[in-house]
Amino acid sequence: MIKLEHANLSVTDVEATTRFITAAFPQFVIRGEGLDSAGRLWRHVGTADTYVALQAVDANPRRQPYGDEVGLNHLGWEVDDVAAVERRLREAGFEPNLHADGHPARNRVYFYDPDGNDWEFVQYLTDDPARRNDYDHV
Repeated sequence: MIKLEHANLSVTDVEATTRFITAAFPQFVIRGEGLDSAGRLWRHVGTADTYVALQAVDANPRRQPYGDEVGLNHLGWEVDDVAAVERRLREAGFEPNLHADGHPARNRVYFYDPDGNDWEFVQYLTDDPARRNDYDHV
């Protein structure tokens, strides 16, 4: 078995990013938090099985995902109801930056978090791996 246990993000505002994550995933809670050896806040937000680790930093160079710099472009999360995720994030004050609904086997929506990190939420409309992983449709 292989599964992503957690992702670790450096963020300028742990509270704002926690609000973003818990709006997207209401089942996520603060698992733990504290100060690192430099006195910076860290927080783990998730479930017993998976979480996002947040590390507070002072500077934010605002790297642009998909630009010419090395770094993470987006986190992709499979969800049961992409419309519900979108609704919760909109209600929390976030706006989608991309809809990708044209595929017959999946719907996707993307949101930037408060630091400009891109998050993809995908809902698969079939259990058939061949249809889920079909890259010929727009």
